[in-house]
Amino acid sequence: MNTENDPDKFRIIVSDWIEQNYPAELRQAPGADGQDPRQSKPYEQAWLQRMAEQGLLAPTWPKEYGGAGFSADQARILSQEQRRAKVRAIPISAGLSLLGPVLLEHGTPEQKSQHLSKIARNECFWCQGYSEPGSGSDLASLSTRAELIGEEFVVNGQKIWTSHADDADWMFCLVRTDPEASKHEGISFLLIDMKTPGISVSPIRLISGPSAFCQTFFDDVRVPKENLMGHLGQGWTLAKQLLQHERQALGSIGRGDARRALTLPELAAQEMGTDDLGRIADPGIRTQVAQCELDSLALRTTMSRSADEARAGQSGGHIASMLKLYGSELTTRRHELMISMRGADGIGWEGPGFTPAAMRTTRQWLRAKGNSIEGGTNEIQRNVIAKRVLDLPE
Repeated sequence: MNTENDPDKFRIIVSDWIEQNYPAELRQAPGADGQDPRQSKPYEQAWLQRMAEQGLLAPTWPKEYGGAGFSADQARILSQEQRRAKVRAIPISAGLSLLGPVLLEHGTPEQKSQHLSKIARNECFWCQGYSEPGSGSDLASLSTRAELIGEEFVVNGQKIWTSHADDADWMFCLVRTDPEASKHEGISFLLIDMKTPGISVSPIRLISGPSAFCQTFFDDVRVPKENLMGHLGQGWTLAKQLLQHERQALGSIGRGDARRALTLPELAAQEMGTDDLGRIADPGIRTQVAQCELDSLALRTTMSRSADEARAGQSGGHIASMLKLYGSELTTRRHELMISMRGADGIGWEGPGFTPAAMRTTRQWLRAKGNSIEGGTNEIQRNVIAKRVLDLPE
């Protein structure tokens, strides 16, 4: 894609490219927050491939690593044109959204060369090995061990809530390499090939139906020493940096970007009817919809400003906790409103009498509950904000 210096020309180029390449099926088909990549249809995969060929899955990454080499302003224009055209947001990816930015900064030249282009081209699927059965919100208490023996780490332990681990090619994983050090200083960050002998994965089913969550077990798994990212014992520092990206990505779910066939106002008009002025007929629902739309706009604006500040080196590291907290609560409020508008159909599950749209609403509502837990619970985010932002006493 030609990256003209003139913003107006660049906007036209981007708009024309989207118009020519965005599949007609995606313009009509409903989407879903946190869509499971395993359920992707051929035209969805084709769209991701078209984006990847232009470097648009990682627009600000250098071209040598599969990105488009866009400036911050060009990336903003791309995002604006995607929203204008109601382009469905790409699913949050552990490789693209979380690992990639940290790998760009801390990876060795060999690690960058091996992994980044494949991530940007959607050719390699990653999962995250953080939480353990006894180490969720207190992540630093993790006990999965990695002992350096010769030129390899030998990994033993268990991870849980490893999204898409049953489909992943690689995992970035926190392991304890020094049991004698303090719990934060004894952690390292490993890149693990999921085909390595000794790894077994067991899916976890959710009440909302199909689940991406898995348990992952390590039994004398041998990982080459060169797969250590950063220095030995630096894992907690890298983990905190990556968590900022994760929380910002999870916060983005609340923005209300074009992911469905109907926007929230359109859904409300369909379900509640309209008055003589074309407004949503129910004034109470109309007020709630307007508030959700305003709050979504405020969140998008704040995230855009935060991204600009981060690129300029002026952003506080804890803004991600604020965005994750606000975004997840806004997502919950949005889904509660959708349930309310559908009435009895809002709790449709399966069987005759329930439309696919109603059943999808119920499952999305249930799945949205998890947004307040994943990436650090909302209670943890409040503690971070209280301590690091508001400077409140312990």
